[in-house]
Amino acid sequence: MRFDVAIVGAGIAGASLAWWLGRLSGGRLTVALVEMEARAGYHTTGRSAAFWVESYGGPEIVPLSRASRDFFVAPPPGFTEARLLSLRPALHLAPPDDPSALDAVAAEFDAGAVTYRWLDAVDLADNPAGPLLRPEWRRRGLIEDDCHDIDVAALHQGFLRGADGWKPQLIADAEVTAMTRRGDAWHLTTRAGEIVATTIVNAAGAWADVVAALAGAAPRGLQPLRRTMAVLAIDPPPPADLPVVMDAAGRFYFKPDGARLWLSPHDEIPDVPHDVRPDELDLATVIDRFEQATTVTVRRLESSWAGLRTFTADRKPVFGWDDAVPGLFWCAGQGGFGIQTAPAAGELCAALLLGQAPRLDPAPWLATRF
Repeated sequence: MRFDVAIVGAGIAGASLAWWLGRLSGGRLTVALVEMEARAGYHTTGRSAAFWVESYGGPEIVPLSRASRDFFVAPPPGFTEARLLSLRPALHLAPPDDPSALDAVAAEFDAGAVTYRWLDAVDLADNPAGPLLRPEWRRRGLIEDDCHDIDVAALHQGFLRGADGWKPQLIADAEVTAMTRRGDAWHLTTRAGEIVATTIVNAAGAWADVVAALAGAAPRGLQPLRRTMAVLAIDPPPPADLPVVMDAAGRFYFKPDGARLWLSPHDEIPDVPHDVRPDELDLATVIDRFEQATTVTVRRLESSWAGLRTFTADRKPVFGWDDAVPGLFWCAGQGGFGIQTAPAAGELCAALLLGQAPRLDPAPWLATRF
């Protein structure tokens, strides 16, 4: 099997880049999405908390989130069978034992020119979250009104379907075990057979440094961090208009999912690339924190999962051509903001790969900065 481009990893990073390669090239390229699992999006993409928050990731990620917003609001054909965004504000609370944490959040928002409103005790009492919170957690907060739930499955599947009558070829159950460059082409040894391509894109998420090593490239210090999610049955059930509620000190957040509640300890535990599972102690700890902050009764833990969010040391993504290995392109390190920045990041990386001028200045995120 021979292609112009072989993208290693069919999660949101690889799928969005493939879609934009089809759009920006006019469908002239042959593109393979090489996925080690039996289905695309099995790991981080399929385990996302699924919301769009402009401020997420800090000031240097905000431009990617903002540039993605129009795509979410008015998606192109192929994505319109579902509503990609549904309004859900984000409420940040001052914890009783660390009230200055909220000021630190506000300072970061100011640095990124993020719009927010301060809330006092009266405002918080009127918020849908107010009746759930203990009095000491209802004293001070700030809210981002322009935040949204994301239909991650619809977004990912839309990218996989391709653009303008063109689509990439998904090759699943194809873990890459070796890469060799012969002349102007890469030869990939996979479980699904040999794949030959002129260009390799490293969009392997938590496995990106592993893939880089197979290609003979220097690692970028990509560290997978475990993030845990508990799904709870609570009494009373969460109101449908409950915002995403965040402890400004970063010790928990929660959001509704129908009659259930999603609760995370906002953890970032260093891990290794694998099919990660939640730790029972992390689950018990966050449920205890939740019960100390709210008047809600936790009836049962219905399910749980964990995902790997992969960051560089500077917590910025790695985009662009490798500076030492010809024909190797990076699209990795999107941490926890990969879903909400996928439209802009995919477009930017496709433009760089095709030698076109991207709409955003790529300098902060280039692989050559290391």
